[in-house]
Amino acid sequence: MNNVVLRTIPLTAAFQPLSPRDIEVATVDVTAPPANQGPVIFEGDDGSTVTWIPGEYHTLLRVNLGAIRARGTPGDVLTLVGGTW
Repeated sequence: MNNVVLRTIPLTAAFQPLSPRDIEVATVDVTAPPANQGPVIFEGDDGSTVTWIPGEYHTLLRVNLGAIRARGTPGDVLTLVGGTW
């Protein structure tokens, strides 16, 4: 069964997963909206950090959203649009 993923994630100063589930595999466009005040920091698979500037977006194909963690300026958000196809 295919499900649509439409989500706005409020950012905090601490890393948090993109899904409350341990395993949620989906293909999504992840966007740091241009209205964000600061960058979004993602935790890399090796523990390093990856920074996205406001307005940056990427398509992630069949990834586990529960394993991707991000943080940023409180009040900023990430948006996810896609599905489980």
